[in-house]
Amino acid sequence: MTVTITPRPTAPLATTEPWPVVIVGAGPAGLAGGITLARAGIRVLVVNHRTAVSPIPRATVLSLRTMEHLRDWGLEAAIRAGGNDVELQMLTTRTLAEARHGTPIDVGYPTRSASASLSPTRPAAVPQDHFENVLLDHLSGLPAAQVERGVAFERLSSTPTGYEVTLRDVATGARHVTSARYVIGADGPRSLVRQQVGIAVQATIPQLVAQSVVFHAPLWEVLGDQRYLLYAVESPTPGTLLPAGRDDRWVYSFPTELAESLDHAQLAEQIRLAVGVPSLPVRMGARNDFTFTAALADRFRHGGVFLAGDAAHRATPRGGTGLNNAFADGFDLGWKLSWVIRGWADETLLDTYEAERRPIAEHNVERSLDPLGSRRTARTELPFDLTGRIAHHWLPGHGDQVSSLDLLTEGLTRLAAGPADGLRTAYGRAGRSSAAHRTAPIVDQTLDRRTAALLGADGPSGLLVRPDGVPWHFSG
Repeated sequence: MTVTITPRPTAPLATTEPWPVVIVGAGPAGLAGGITLARAGIRVLVVNHRTAVSPIPRATVLSLRTMEHLRDWGLEAAIRAGGNDVELQMLTTRTLAEARHGTPIDVGYPTRSASASLSPTRPAAVPQDHFENVLLDHLSGLPAAQVERGVAFERLSSTPTGYEVTLRDVATGARHVTSARYVIGADGPRSLVRQQVGIAVQATIPQLVAQSVVFHAPLWEVLGDQRYLLYAVESPTPGTLLPAGRDDRWVYSFPTELAESLDHAQLAEQIRLAVGVPSLPVRMGARNDFTFTAALADRFRHGGVFLAGDAAHRATPRGGTGLNNAFADGFDLGWKLSWVIRGWADETLLDTYEAERRPIAEHNVERSLDPLGSRRTARTELPFDLTGRIAHHWLPGHGDQVSSLDLLTEGLTRLAAGPADGLRTAYGRAGRSSAAHRTAPIVDQTLDRRTAALLGADGPSGLLVRPDGVPWHFSG
């Protein structure tokens, strides 16, 4: 499925009205942050120096929690339409033609059957270019968002009320100055925003240099029902094959020392040997070098400037955590900034961004540096993806259509036991917390007693839950 982005008229960049938030970078972190803010009605400017999404598939797996957010935004069907229906495991096999004799290995994601008991959705195998196009299309259609592609970030300076941001039109060279209360640097591993605010980064030397090639070939005809997230092949040399969307698009990754000796025709023959079909028709695409390097910024915040995604932390491809970690950063920053901007919480809430996201980033970076980091069970890795959100349970009387996760709101949600006659909602205002002076609205959701007990919401005060599904413990 190809997503077409239809440009819509936008206001001039140079404006006297400050933006509550300016986001530099339109990758997974920037898009997630922009969507979360704009859906909350917060005006947000998102700029990216590229005029279009990179056509290289790059990451190809969306985690359980990422898919839960996409489902909540009504984007699940559009996302899956550009992916592959596979089991989220790695299959080790000599060649693809011998896949029936291969060995499935867990790579940190729940299987279909496990996902059914954990969530209203399941992880997905979707190439990053399709994923970003769907999110970009959604963000561009939100009234509170302005998306500017082909616009590069140049400079940042402090003002009494926030920041002055200098931007440059890549095509014309024209410079624009705008102002923002907060700035999110989601501009990748060489983040200029990070450099501007003087945050250092600790990076590893490259562990491994490899190359990947995008190609088209009818591999599903070879594999039959042996459909997996990726395939570790042994012949004629160790390499990895993974599906990268529709139209029989695949990626073959292999050691760089092999790549240097092969032209396109020879590489096509190498793919045929890895597949185990000498007559396989192969249409070659782009080749791309990549390194197994990890990095972690010394801190994720400088005043009202926040780092997200690869600007804050970079993992190697092992484990497939980079995209999902970046997306989670954007969502986390989005709801917390929206609360502060709307006056629902004071600035101390923003301190929780790094406090909560950094341990997860550290874990994923360390995992990606482990030569066996791809080989992890879902049991060990799910806590770092779900980050303590409440459990999923289908609500009785709704035909497995309404999950406990569907009860979450932009403010706080109080879950409590009541008569088993369906959901009822009421609205209130939150009191004082130990983390911030809160005036966030509370939506009261009355549950049947069994579901309330399963969620730990059957006590006298019920269970107060944040927009990300994490229980909110406060004193007041």
